[in-house]
Amino acid sequence: MAKTAHMVIHFMDGTKIVFKYPKLTDKEFSTIASKVKKALDQDKIVVQTFDSMLVMPVSNIKYIQVTPPPDALPDGIFKNAEIVE
Repeated sequence: MAKTAHMVIHFMDGTKIVFKYPKLTDKEFSTIASKVKKALDQDKIVVQTFDSMLVMPVSNIKYIQVTPPPDALPDGIFKNAEIVE
């Protein structure tokens, strides 16, 4: 089981930013999931690092990739999918 996770935010202009953080427990994920929903409703995502805070407008984000995926996911998510190129 991975002890760290990565989040890659891909922007509309083709650039990306990668964050590394401790893998979240199921309880922490449910809290984060509600915070992400709130962030999307507010049209921005905020990430705190050890030495700064980044505010990213959702309109500039193409997609967000989280690896490994959380152990528990809410209903309505396609699970066990495979990227086919």
